[in-house]
Amino acid sequence: MNHKNILARAVSLALAGGTLAVSFTGSVAVAAEEQNAQKVERIEVTGSRIKRTDVETSSPVMVMDATEIKQSGYDRVEDILNQLPQIEAAETSFLANGATGTATLDLRGLGSNRTLVLINGRRMQAGSIYSQSADVNQIPASLVKRVEVLTGGAAAVYGADAVAGVVNFVMDDDFEGFQFNAGASGYQHKNDNSYIQGLMDERGYDYPDGYNGIDGKAYSMDMTMGGNFDNGKGHATVYAVWRRNDELRQGSRDYSSCALNNAGTVCGGSATAPNPYFDVFPVVDGEMGKDEFFGFLNPNGAGFIEDPDGVMNLYNYAPVNHFMRPNERFSTGAFVNYEINEHFRPYLEVSFMHNRTAGQIAESGTFFNNELLMDYNNPLMTDAQKAQLQEYFGQTPDDQFIMYIGKRNVEGGPRSDNMEHTSYRILTGMEGDINGTWSYDISYSYSATSSSSIYKNDLLATQIPQRVGAVGTECLEADGCLYYNVFELGGVTAEQAAQLAGVGTLNGIVKQTIYNGYISGDLGWSLPTTENTIGVVIGAERRELDYERTADTIYAEGLLLGQGGPTEDIIGDINVNEVFAELAIPVLDNLNVNLAGRLSDYDTTGTDSTYSIGADYTLADAYKFRASYARAVRAPNVSELFSSTGIGLWSGADPCAGSAEAIENRGLDAEMCARTGVTSDLYGNISSSPANQYNEVSGGNTELKPETADTYTVGVVGSPFEGFNFSIDYFKIKMEKVIDSIGAETILENCALTGDATFCDNIHRSVSGSLWLGQTGYVENALANIGSRTWEGVDLTSGYQMELGSGTLAFSLNGSYSIKKEIEPVAGASNLAYDCSGVISSRCGVASPKWRHTIRTEYLADDYSIALKWRFYGKVDYNDSTDVLVGDGISSYSFFDLSGNYAVNDYITITAGVNNILDKEPPMVGGTLATNANTMSGFYDSLGRFLFTSVGVKF
Repeated sequence: MNHKNILARAVSLALAGGTLAVSFTGSVAVAAEEQNAQKVERIEVTGSRIKRTDVETSSPVMVMDATEIKQSGYDRVEDILNQLPQIEAAETSFLANGATGTATLDLRGLGSNRTLVLINGRRMQAGSIYSQSADVNQIPASLVKRVEVLTGGAAAVYGADAVAGVVNFVMDDDFEGFQFNAGASGYQHKNDNSYIQGLMDERGYDYPDGYNGIDGKAYSMDMTMGGNFDNGKGHATVYAVWRRNDELRQGSRDYSSCALNNAGTVCGGSATAPNPYFDVFPVVDGEMGKDEFFGFLNPNGAGFIEDPDGVMNLYNYAPVNHFMRPNERFSTGAFVNYEINEHFRPYLEVSFMHNRTAGQIAESGTFFNNELLMDYNNPLMTDAQKAQLQEYFGQTPDDQFIMYIGKRNVEGGPRSDNMEHTSYRILTGMEGDINGTWSYDISYSYSATSSSSIYKNDLLATQIPQRVGAVGTECLEADGCLYYNVFELGGVTAEQAAQLAGVGTLNGIVKQTIYNGYISGDLGWSLPTTENTIGVVIGAERRELDYERTADTIYAEGLLLGQGGPTEDIIGDINVNEVFAELAIPVLDNLNVNLAGRLSDYDTTGTDSTYSIGADYTLADAYKFRASYARAVRAPNVSELFSSTGIGLWSGADPCAGSAEAIENRGLDAEMCARTGVTSDLYGNISSSPANQYNEVSGGNTELKPETADTYTVGVVGSPFEGFNFSIDYFKIKMEKVIDSIGAETILENCALTGDATFCDNIHRSVSGSLWLGQTGYVENALANIGSRTWEGVDLTSGYQMELGSGTLAFSLNGSYSIKKEIEPVAGASNLAYDCSGVISSRCGVASPKWRHTIRTEYLADDYSIALKWRFYGKVDYNDSTDVLVGDGISSYSFFDLSGNYAVNDYITITAGVNNILDKEPPMVGGTLATNANTMSGFYDSLGRFLFTSVGVKF
């Protein structure tokens, strides 16, 4: 048995096996071509720089190829990748309030900052002034040859951020010819949700009914050209992509046309309503008294109507909010390779992207933010209003009171965060053969993203006191000042509101410079047990990351009332020098061991090492068993280190707010709530935030240490009979010293349950006990190395193809089963740990089904193909003490997609399809569980049926 035959058999097994099982149609054809090839060529596989003949490594790699990408109908990369069961939704176009304007990927649900994104094996830069994660908007979907997803840790090979794994976009840089594609898509839905329509009928809200036609339309065009030059010594590929999609507001769907309360049982809303709300406390001996009047203007008179629970006049802020943001994007770039000789092959990659989007949310308001000292000489209040408050508090006309005002700025229109991103990336280098067994690769890359956020139509806190007649202020008409007449129904005019409006501006740039060089080759000797020689890679890398975000005065001083607090500058840089090495050691003809190590020296956190070991064993040319262990270290990023500490908002619930009955229904009592700062007088008398938003103090921490992770995988790849292949892999990821905040709601709950000072010392209630009225009540929730996370699960892929008639019938499966997603919020406190697998709660974030899969069936003929896809999400149980779902949990969900393409002739191809054929709505959840629009937007199909078509011309 000679060396070449062993390699050929290895390639055959690998390509028939599980790595390419997910890539369905295209990879089946590739596998067939390569199995029939006479030459065994060494290739580089994601997860290693060692070129090998076997695409199956000791760590599992899944592949999605260009055919599936095209037939998915999506041209946003995040929408394409979020179909994989191993990826959870992160930043998508279906977020509005607090959106970064970027698109990010979250492998395993460990966070997008722990998913390393590569282009042709080289890392991308951070995405924007809000995000330290790579923005996949920069990647042209039409030029992606395949996406390789490595689901084991890969920090030893690629450096930090690869805790959960790697997503590598392999681009079609050897394209030949000319290609032009034009496409259009849109959503269609029948609004017939009787449950939420009934809730809106009770409130008298408007909502759409019946079919909406086609909305949320998107249009795209892309062009690619490529070919050889200089007698075949060089090759160049250039591309240009344009894409635009319309906005969709939450009022376009019945199930998102009102904001559900926490329990999902009524249409909630905000106490900051068009009809002003007033929270009033008497001043007693120079301090705020404990008595409280909470109410709004009486529409039938000049006085107030008391509303202690804040539910009589809620504002439905949902309809004007974006469900899907509008977006326009242009990108262009080129790939150039040139061979001067076999020892010197220079290459160049350049790309440019400009992206514009806007996140629209409901009108701004005063949001009970200003603590206003008032007296009974106020020029705006009526005599009846003054008399009513004096009687309520037992005051005289000479006394004073403190007032918080909640008034929605409907006269001024919605708020809008207009975001722009401009990114470019230049990579140049050279590679070549040193001799017959050794080669080198030296590269330099520079990438930068400049971005801006212009926040319009928010209200300025500083402009309110004088315009409502607060003590010690003046509003002089001669100076053009207009009173903000909140004490009269309809008293506020557009002109008055305009004087309160402000614009905040953020600008920033993130720059990344990478110097990389390595040599790879064959040591030329082997162990006595085999003829296969040992492969090696040795290299060094330097990365320089500079991050700068500049806020104008309005942002920096927190003057915009809708922001929840200041947004300050962030300026910082991180430099790291690294050396790395890999070894591929054949132990037997059918047993290989792979070693990798990296030593990293950060100028912020010092020196750390990462390493991995893996092994694979081939049995009878039909099965490959594999196992790996990897140690990953992720150093804190610029934002985590250098963000300033300030007050902001968190979404959730205060478990000790509301009536005594409501608190006891959550499993708490007066003694437990006392631990969180609720006195006996306040127990059962603290109002909940109608918008489910509370104050927290958060920010970066320069004392952060790197987090560590140990990743284990064990699996088998097999091809037991012709046409069928499968892979099954168990994984476990154990993270320690996790860089995160404990979570304000977790702090409140654990304080109430345990009384532990670790939690209770971080809770600061206002005099009224509130954590949302004004800014004197808040929870401290800064970043720290807090505890651990343990993820366990199993991935399964399989594929089968057979000849049928004049074509080929192919089946494929990609599934993932979650065994455990355990979070320990404080190191060593195992009694506080909770499992997020198979449940949904505000502590865990997005729903986490135990089982997800995608099954695809496709028939391929000479000039057409048709594919049916089944995307399945397992049921999710409810598990939280403060929130309730719409129902007892989320039942299992199935979405069915149908697509096909037809080759009109040798040059023209038409593709069309329908995703979510049955127009299934996403599951509705209560206010504290929704990411947007009463659901987990971007995780489940959010807008109903999706129709798409495109025409491609190639010659």
